[in-house]
Amino acid sequence: MKFAIIGSGAIGSALAAQFARSGISVLVANSRGPASLVGLAQKLGPSIKPASVEDALRQDIVILAVPFVAVAETAREMSPWNNRIVVDATNAISFPKFEPIDLGGRRSTDVVAELFPGARVVKAFNTLPAALLASPPSEQGGRRVIFMSGDDRSANSDVANLVEKLGFAPIVLGTLSAAAPMQEFGGSLMVHNLIKMS
Repeated sequence: MKFAIIGSGAIGSALAAQFARSGISVLVANSRGPASLVGLAQKLGPSIKPASVEDALRQDIVILAVPFVAVAETAREMSPWNNRIVVDATNAISFPKFEPIDLGGRRSTDVVAELFPGARVVKAFNTLPAALLASPPSEQGGRRVIFMSGDDRSANSDVANLVEKLGFAPIVLGTLSAAAPMQEFGGSLMVHNLIKMS
């Protein structure tokens, strides 16, 4: 499988660091273009491949790590999705106030799924602060937990396999409707640094 991260802010860079630590090749893209990512690639190593958003969106598993307000613009760059996987690592937060965005009662992941028609959406990588997400996944003799949810079992399995390869312990909570509310900003699983013992 081929991987991409869209977004090079705190969360995107933290994930890129984990790919680099594990020696897994990944395309990294942002709205400013590949040239703006050369420094990140030089810092993290040869696993990190600067790319255009368009090229990154063609990969098998695309991790969406852009600000929530930029999701719609990112989605317009590619269609159709043809059953590929989008990992929703976003949180519906307005900056700089750091307040939840009013989505009229809708879940943020439902909004993401609508913007990426034909994609299999998995919610993951959004509950830990960036500093923890960038830290070595092994801690206290165990592995840091990554919570996940999604409606497609095969997609959940593929993302769980990636989480394992990055050194984390995946916990698949269930479907998006059942589990994503616990993962979203303000949900019960936000910012909990849980360790799964071996």
